[in-house]
Amino acid sequence: MQTHDKTSVSSVAGTAPDFRGNDGSLVSVLKTLLFFTILMITLPIGLYFASKAFLFEASLGYSSNDSYFYAAIVAVLAVHVVLALFVYVAWNEGSQQWREGKQD
Repeated sequence: MQTHDKTSVSSVAGTAPDFRGNDGSLVSVLKTLLFFTILMITLPIGLYFASKAFLFEASLGYSSNDSYFYAAIVAVLAVHVVLALFVYVAWNEGSQQWREGKQD
């Protein structure tokens, strides 16, 4: 029979990361990541098709080939805006947690 030493089990368990104290910040980070992931998928695709159909073809009267090109530019700009917003939010969230940790 094998016996387990309690000190070796606790030392192994002590090396595992302890997220119990940071549940609020971990959940907040995951919610932010999920929000921007959904935004990164839906916004460029939605803007591509909406701008192609309603802005470039219906309103401005561009041909189908031209509207593909300009709608793609709109989608690429949307991707850059979402990425910039994500970096801004992540930077502020990280610096806020750093300031709170420094005050403790």
